[in-house]
Formats: sequence, C-alpha cells, structure tokens
Amino acid sequence: MRTFSILKNQPVFDMQSGMKIGEVSDLFITSDGVVKGILVKKDVFFKKTAFLDIQNIASFGADGIMIENVDLLEKLKTPPEYTFSHQHPLNGQMIVSKSGDSIGLLKDVYFLEELGTIVGYEITDGFFSDITEGKQVIQSEKPPAIGKDAIIVDVNQT
Repeated sequence: MRTFSILKNQPVFDMQSGMKIGEVSDLFITSDGVVKGILVKKDVFFKKTAFLDIQNIASFGADGIMIENVDLLEKLKTPPEYTFSHQHPLNGQMIVSKSGDSIGLLKDVYFLEELGTIVGYEITDGFFSDITEGKQVIQSEKPPAIGKDAIIVDVNQT
C-alpha cells in the first residue's frame, strides 16, 4: 500500500538504461476512485508531463519507481478526470460518509500499487486538530463517488 505523499517527487527509472526519466508529479484518478496511473514530469525546463499506466510499473521502491523501458511512458492525450493535486484536484475536497456525516477534508490517499484501488483516506480537520488529535485515516472497501462538491465514501473509521 502506498500514499501519494510518499510517491510525490520520487524519481522514475528506466531499468534497461538505468537512466532517470523524470519524477512523479501527480496521480491520474478515474471518477470511480481508481488510480489509473501516475503523471511523470519529464523535463525540468519545459515541464512536459507524461502518463504512466499503473500496470506498466515494474516496481515501487522506497527511493524510486522502476519501469521496463522509457517507451511505456505515453503522451497525455486527454486530461485526467481527476488528479490528487493539479487538474480537478481531490486534495482538500470534503469527504462525506454515505450516512451524510461530514468527515473532514482529504489530505492524502492510500492505494494498492498493483491494482490502483484506493483503500484509505487521510483526513484533516485543520492544522490545530491535526496537532492535538493526530492524523485521522478512514478505510473503505467500496469505491467512492467523486463529485464536484464532495467525495462520498462508505467508511470504517480507525
């Protein structure tokens, strides 16, 4: 299981050449709450962004992501439905339970690397609440309903 905060800015390496291809800049998230892939910032100066399907990632390491070869990176043809922090961002969006209770604001997501399934959400109620109460993580076995105003989840709070 990974969180976006751990992946952000990690290098992406081509296993054939050993060359660093770029860095993770964001998650590509579908409207049914699945991490379809990662967005890789390829060029420091021009900030070209490429898409890497999660199925094409050979391994997620502590210090980088490995892919079989650079040809697995695709030009981003259509913008993602949602990202974590850039276009149509989920970061900071209101999380509401299916019972209608406001849970907090989304701070991070936990997902299974192999499948891209989001299985948990790190929630914040604000800076002071995070200091006094610590981080709050909610788990959900069912996909969320992602909308313009809120993310609706079926939750088990931990």
